[in-house]
Amino acid sequence: MQEVAEKRMKVKKGWLTVKVGNLDGGDGYQSFTIPISYLYHPLFSRLLESAGEVYGFRSSGPLKLPCSVDDFLRLRWFIERELHHQSHTLRIHNFPLLSC
Repeated sequence: MQEVAEKRMKVKKGWLTVKVGNLDGGDGYQSFTIPISYLYHPLFSRLLESAGEVYGFRSSGPLKLPCSVDDFLRLRWFIERELHHQSHTLRIHNFPLLSC
């Protein structure tokens, strides 16, 4: 039991763990550690709204996101690209999330 508690505490300050996976997919969920700053990004906010509709707002454990791993990785790539380039010319706010 203590091992599990220690494992949970290994997430760096300013980061959180999310579990990504589709409800209809049989592969289960894959865990990712992301910076908290993602929570304020408009694209990620849409994903959080979907998570609230699918899973509700009260849950224990890591935040679950109803999205395919491939779409999540694309979303993360777009967010990182926008944050690193600080470009206002990127029009990713209409980014189509196929499974989200």
